[in-house]
Amino acid sequence: MSNTNIIYDYIAGATGGCAGIVVGHPLDTIKVQIQTQEYGGKYKNLMDCIRTVQNQTLSKGYFRGLSWPLFSYGYLNAVFFGSYGLLMKKFQYNDDLNHQPRYAMVGTIAALATIPQLAFSCPVEVIKVLLQSQIPHTHDVPKVQLTKYFNGPLEAAGSIVKKSGIQGLYRGLFTQFVRDTPAAAMYMTVYTFFQYESLHRIPTVPSQLVNFVGGGLAGVMSWLIIMPFDVVKSKLQADAHGLVYKGFWDCARKVYVSDGLHAFFLGLVPMAVRAFPVNAVTLMVYSESLVYLKKTERIEV
Repeated sequence: MSNTNIIYDYIAGATGGCAGIVVGHPLDTIKVQIQTQEYGGKYKNLMDCIRTVQNQTLSKGYFRGLSWPLFSYGYLNAVFFGSYGLLMKKFQYNDDLNHQPRYAMVGTIAALATIPQLAFSCPVEVIKVLLQSQIPHTHDVPKVQLTKYFNGPLEAAGSIVKKSGIQGLYRGLFTQFVRDTPAAAMYMTVYTFFQYESLHRIPTVPSQLVNFVGGGLAGVMSWLIIMPFDVVKSKLQADAHGLVYKGFWDCARKVYVSDGLHAFFLGLVPMAVRAFPVNAVTLMVYSESLVYLKKTERIEV
């Protein structure tokens, strides 16, 4: 893999990331609202949550907090896929699908590729979750409001830094690390498995369809194994100033005592519905962009 190829990983990753976030943000908002109900009053059920969010304008409802991840997730995916490509080279791993993949190596490399992006992804998640959790459950104000209602990401970030310092933007960092590394390992392993098996069992199927379906399945599987960590992360990050939860174990204990084991799977339905199209689009755009860039390089040569 050449240095140019690694640059292509960054470009393709950024393109895929931006495409995916636009597709999935509305359902991500529903997921976060369900996971952080204590900041606005309990919902009766999933449909009650959907109706409440729908009653807001798009910018204050389904797409609240979108601008921040939209401008940042392209960068985050560029870092992940760029690191993934770089580590492939460092480990001298041949990702040619004509040969049986070494899935343990793929998973390990994917897990390691998440680490460089954590320094930026954690503040992005903190601000995004905080904004999404503040969607009122009535037309007026939330029943419980632990922090002031923020009009946008800059105001939210400024308030967090003022009250809690820079470390406030890294609330839930450990939980996010524990969440993201196994998710990434599952993500790229399932995707690689689907690509390889499709190529050798149903070679007539267009690559775009293979990448779309494979990406969707990889996304769903990766989220299923880390849902409890995602619930804890959302609750910690919505509590930006640490007024309710002291940390990971304190949050996990209080959630279990209050609502039982099922509380760790809150938001499972919107997550599953969201994960398929988001990751299908992300990995399809990433893979097809990579193919296009490599073809362009050959033509120029």
